[in-house]
Amino acid sequence: MRLLMLGGTEFAGRAVVEAALGRGWEVTVFHRGRHAAVPGVRSLLGDRTAVDGLAALDESDDAWDAVVDTWSAAPRAVRDTARLLRGRAGRYVYVSSRSVYAWPAPAGATEAAPLVADAHADAGRTDYARDKRGGELAVVDTFGADRSVLVRAGLILGPYENVGRLPWWLNRMARGGPVLAPGPRDLPLQYVDVRDLAEWVLGAAEQGISGPYNLTGPQGHATTGTLLEACAEVTGGAAELRWTEPEVILEAGIEPWTQLPFWVPPDGEMHDALHAGDVSRALATGLHCRPVGETVADTWRWLRGLDGNAPQRQDRTAKGLDPQTEAKVLAAADGA
Repeated sequence: MRLLMLGGTEFAGRAVVEAALGRGWEVTVFHRGRHAAVPGVRSLLGDRTAVDGLAALDESDDAWDAVVDTWSAAPRAVRDTARLLRGRAGRYVYVSSRSVYAWPAPAGATEAAPLVADAHADAGRTDYARDKRGGELAVVDTFGADRSVLVRAGLILGPYENVGRLPWWLNRMARGGPVLAPGPRDLPLQYVDVRDLAEWVLGAAEQGISGPYNLTGPQGHATTGTLLEACAEVTGGAAELRWTEPEVILEAGIEPWTQLPFWVPPDGEMHDALHAGDVSRALATGLHCRPVGETVADTWRWLRGLDGNAPQRQDRTAKGLDPQTEAKVLAAADGA
């Protein structure tokens, strides 16, 4: 198989490239040159937002079995790239997001759930949900439904993470001491290891499947408890998890999802939308989810190689809770 990876030097794109090389595929990476490409690929340089930014692709005579695209800004960049590659790639796999569903998606939502409105393939940058939906429309408009794969990913964790969720928890556990652990401990989570996402993407290209797929692990593959306890264990066991009721956390003004990454209150639409989606289509087409302990251990090993300093995307907000707020909430809970 011959793969064109658009991006491919960070997080999900990098995982796809490494998995493809592991399968013996021939890989071309089109990127801006801000980060080093994975050894063993052919690099083409260009900036999709610049005038003539696709020149390196346009001038290449290559053709590919599949192109994988993780773009999350202006949909027209996906449109322009797809149009250029229409006759030179067999299948276009677009890594989208479950954010394309109209908020809030109900528990058990399938790929047939209502989608966000006012998204367009020709649009400039607007907001994340409409940008991703516009990217989907651009791919399907150009490649057709039979040659398009829409990977509606949920929460993605694992090595190379540049969003700051799992790295924050790991660094917090490594500092040790009492840790504010948001309850309930058995709250089911949904996420996908970036390497499992990558393997599914390549399998989809090989199988020639098409259409939209909710791409995250099944609900309950991990819980808040199993994930945080794995973080505490792999970082040396110096952290003391203090399980705290959701009401206490919310009354303290702590913001779910961002200040306590991947946690949301157990009751209500937010948890249903983020951690209760139907992923049966992805499971039926080969999605395999590795144990939570493996994801955590491998991410910690990677993070230690960077002295704990994970890369951070500039277009994403910082994650995590400041020590002063954490200490205040824990003290109040102890005194209650």
